[in-house]
Amino acid sequence: MEDSRGMSVLTPEERTRTSPLAWLLVLGIVLAALNLRTAVSSVGPLLDQLSASLGMSSVGTGLLTTLPVLAFATVGAITPTLARRVGEHRLLLLSLMTLGGGMLVRVLVDTAPVFLLSSAVALSGGAVGNVLIPTLIKRHFPARTGTMTTVYTTSLAVGTMLAAAATVPIEQASGDWHVALGVWAALAAVSALPWLALLRSEPERDHGRAGSGLRRMARSRLAWAIAVYFGTQSMIAYIMFGWLAAILTDGGYSTGQAGVILGAFTALNIPVSLLVPAVAARFRDQRPVVAGLVAAYTVGFLGLWLAPASTAPGWVVLVAIGMGSFPLALTMLAVRTRTAETTAALSAFGQSAGYLIAGAGPLLVGVLREVSGGWTLPYLLIFAVLAVQLFTGLYAGRDRYVEDERRVSLPG
Repeated sequence: MEDSRGMSVLTPEERTRTSPLAWLLVLGIVLAALNLRTAVSSVGPLLDQLSASLGMSSVGTGLLTTLPVLAFATVGAITPTLARRVGEHRLLLLSLMTLGGGMLVRVLVDTAPVFLLSSAVALSGGAVGNVLIPTLIKRHFPARTGTMTTVYTTSLAVGTMLAAAATVPIEQASGDWHVALGVWAALAAVSALPWLALLRSEPERDHGRAGSGLRRMARSRLAWAIAVYFGTQSMIAYIMFGWLAAILTDGGYSTGQAGVILGAFTALNIPVSLLVPAVAARFRDQRPVVAGLVAAYTVGFLGLWLAPASTAPGWVVLVAIGMGSFPLALTMLAVRTRTAETTAALSAFGQSAGYLIAGAGPLLVGVLREVSGGWTLPYLLIFAVLAVQLFTGLYAGRDRYVEDERRVSLPG
């Protein structure tokens, strides 16, 4: 490509392919992804202890568990605007510093309001990273979207599992929950180092390319299909992480056995995250993958509901396979767009709307279980969500692009 003076100018893809910074970008994405969920998954195992130590009321505890959805939905929506003003590499560095800073502050205090506020700050940093990384993959690795999405989602799953599994042992070894949560702030600081070096390779900023904003996304049927698909898969994930242990204990398993199965369920997300994006990106049409994952979900949930409790681990494996809809949804953010700018807008719109949809899932399951005194109504809700997931996934999975849909709908 040549500029106005006839001089050769490298595109972002060419710079990435020809520069030794390519591996630094991969390292930066891996380390950032490892940290995006640690602020969430490290708190769950210590929730009762935190509530007692900080004197947190049930309202405060409920707010703490709701903060991730609120942060991912609200802060994620403004990320493309921030990226245009600040720059993508610089903004991701700031988001990781915000994530680490928030997690550090919350272990230095012993009051519930400051803990909640600093958690919200940390989660805001993670929310920015959620939207930015798919954009960076599209910008720097457009020909390797599937491979890099696999790297991203696998790192995300590893970080989530690591924080959930290691926080309690660290707390037991140190005798202090402050240390157990503070470890993850240190990891966030390490993840920022590659992005300090990458500040010199900041991509040229787009100052408002027409048709790539959130309002344009809101007028796109394809963008809405992806957003609802993202929301339904997130809702199922939140329901499973919040209620799987209760489902198993109600089925006759001990608390310890339920914890082991839940841990295995979380660990299975790693191989699923490795496989699904790599498979989905090989094809222009992702509808067969959508249908296959919904089928795995359906059989797994039917088994948990109707089959003998002794077979629950096998059904949980099928549900874990169905959880591949999460990396598939992230893959769609890149493969359904032509440019990094549109990927940024679609990522912000899809994840913000999706997380708002998802947040209602665990609450609805709790209400339905309380009203019915059993699991029939919660399972019926899950199957209704899966029906919506199948419908929107089949629409979003077809070979087409958001930009083309907008061009057709614009006057002239």
